[in-house]
Amino acid sequence: MESRVELFARIRRDARVEGLSIRELARRHGVGRPTVRQALAQAEPPARKSRVRSAPRLDAFKAAIDEMLGQDLDGPRKQRHTARRIFVRLAEEHGATELSYSTVRDYVRRRRPEINIEAGRLPEVFIPQEHAPGAEAEVDFGEVWVVLAGVRTKCQMFAFRLSHSGKAIHRIYPTQAQEAFLEGHIDAFADIGGIPTRHIRYDNLTDAVVKVIYGTGRQRTENQRWLLFRSHYGFDAFYCHPGNEGAHEKGGIEGVGRFRRTHLSPMPVVDSLAEPESEGPSVGPR
Repeated sequence: MESRVELFARIRRDARVEGLSIRELARRHGVGRPTVRQALAQAEPPARKSRVRSAPRLDAFKAAIDEMLGQDLDGPRKQRHTARRIFVRLAEEHGATELSYSTVRDYVRRRRPEINIEAGRLPEVFIPQEHAPGAEAEVDFGEVWVVLAGVRTKCQMFAFRLSHSGKAIHRIYPTQAQEAFLEGHIDAFADIGGIPTRHIRYDNLTDAVVKVIYGTGRQRTENQRWLLFRSHYGFDAFYCHPGNEGAHEKGGIEGVGRFRRTHLSPMPVVDSLAEPESEGPSVGPR
């Protein structure tokens, strides 16, 4: 007999791979829509509900509590009813002076998520991204400081990271000019021995994007030199949405902070960016 864990796993897979609706998932797996919503909200089935103690004095006020919780669905998030506020309102507006606070609190704790589910309000969930080997990569630039020929100098670090394996290539340049952007790609392709087969993810860097065409999804006007470069090497570019909306789309390399803290602290001391520092990471400044 199939366990609830296996059922939830099949529901989540069908939703992820085939993009089925809640109605279609319920029909395919022979379960109710609340069960489908539970499976999509979390991989682990909820524990069996503990036996609810009988509270006959509460029965007459359950409808009033449900109404207050229902009002919260459209109310400001920071002004939703607490169990304490509901307890006070029951006493003031409904004469429920013989109810204990713990009885009201336990009922509110149980009913609030149920009312949210009944209204189609699901908790926010995050589905981890899955990347096939050699299919995708991410590129970013970040500021770094080096002691260059005895002078503390701000430079730019090009970072290229394979999404599946996490293998990363880093190069340091004086500026974030397009020449550095293109050369970083060439070095990365040579280092990994190939080119990602699906696409490479980018922010809307001026080295690649001339204009973001808003209201058209991911349509961009690309720099012509960059377009020729992509055409020559035969790979596609995936441009993330601007701002917070696209922050999660390139999270594996965003900010290059981990590499900076791990390999560039203290600041590298070099005579030239054309040579690696004497005591540093295997992929040093260039």
